Amino acid sequence: MPLIPLFTSLVLLALSTPAGAAQAIRPAPRHGDQAASLPAYVELLREDRELEGGGPERYAGLLEEAVLAAGPGPPDRALATALLDLVHWELGRAPLPEDHPYFSAFIARGEGRTRWHGPNGKAGAPPPGVVVRTLLVSEELAYWDRGVIVAGPGPGLPETNVLALGTEEQKERFLGPFLEPDRPRWACFAMTEPGAGSDAAAICTTARKDGSGWILNGAKCFIGNASRADWILVQATLDPSKGRDAQRAFFVEKGTPGLGGFKIEKKMGLKAYESTSFTLEDCRVPASNLLGGEARYEQRAGFKTAMRTFNAGRPVIAANAVGIGRAALDEALAFARERDRLEDPRIRDRIEALARRLRMARLGCLRAGWLADQGKPNIVEASMSKALGAVVAEQATSLGMELLGSVGARGDHLIEKLYRDAKAMDIVEGTGQIQRVIMARQLVKLPRS
Repeated sequence: MPLIPLFTSLVLLALSTPAGAAQAIRPAPRHGDQAASLPAYVELLREDRELEGGGPERYAGLLEEAVLAAGPGPPDRALATALLDLVHWELGRAPLPEDHPYFSAFIARGEGRTRWHGPNGKAGAPPPGVVVRTLLVSEELAYWDRGVIVAGPGPGLPETNVLALGTEEQKERFLGPFLEPDRPRWACFAMTEPGAGSDAAAICTTARKDGSGWILNGAKCFIGNASRADWILVQATLDPSKGRDAQRAFFVEKGTPGLGGFKIEKKMGLKAYESTSFTLEDCRVPASNLLGGEARYEQRAGFKTAMRTFNAGRPVIAANAVGIGRAALDEALAFARERDRLEDPRIRDRIEALARRLRMARLGCLRAGWLADQGKPNIVEASMSKALGAVVAEQATSLGMELLGSVGARGDHLIEKLYRDAKAMDIVEGTGQIQRVIMARQLVKLPRS
């Protein structure tokens, strides 16, 4: 039975089920002195038009719980909201909450730490091949779920910049809590704005010097883990008309007055982690929160700070894309075997062609990582790997959806989830078009205007 008619039938069944009949099957869960109100719950379900995923069986099970929760007394909208939140979580509509047991286990097994060695530690040289090993692990993790990787606690994207450009006092203040975290902790980097995504030089969030501090004003969007972060490294500009030359990066700590308006966006894919919009309204930070101090910002160092983050992250995104593509290809191959579709030489040819493209994308990614391990420039290779990996991941998931046919439209197959997840690989940390512009500027000196 199609999903939507089944869903509607179950709602009607829930509305028509007497509370006493439900309670005769199993005692109703209670919230304080009141039982959960099924009418209020269903009202919220009707208001929410974007429930998806999980398949008819999971809808049936969740709505059965709603029926069993029906009880006497006035509607309890608070509990109905909590039940709807649970449904959203179970169906992948909301990111994992901060107190999810996964994050505690993540920290307990030694993850979520910083690479900084502490105020008395000796950093030394990184072990040989560390970037290539990181890429291989990133690919394998994304094979299972890239969203969960990003959701994990840790100093995140801005750590590289803090290690390279931060003062010793800033490293101790902002990375120190990640040495041996007492709880899951997050940090994040905020560049993207409603009017400045791929063109990072066009950001409009302003920074104005005010006595011994800075006043920040602006808005950021699609920032991973922002609402739960201990601090956000915010990219701002002293003067939007001066472009790259006027950019600075500031640490904005959680709870700073003026930092607010957090809104977790509803996304097509990668739902395990939050993508958040927020505002800065006369948000004052001390001068010590300017990354690296003012001396670091000579000769366009502010913009180079942001670009350092992206150049380091692009091969990782490429590795993630390869992992997603591998997962989609494996699932498509398994589905084709089950349905005896491999007898068709055209299908076999397309699957083999995708396998070759995935191997090509992996080699491009590893080439960028190998150059980084050798301390050699890899701007072209990093952009090339990111552009290629994202395209191949989309091709692999698209092939999987074609093989699924109508099964892919039900919303309960892993390939459908991977299809939604893969699109972000072409967008985050510079779109495919931007990667091609970067390569053209490096290889054939494409002019900027």
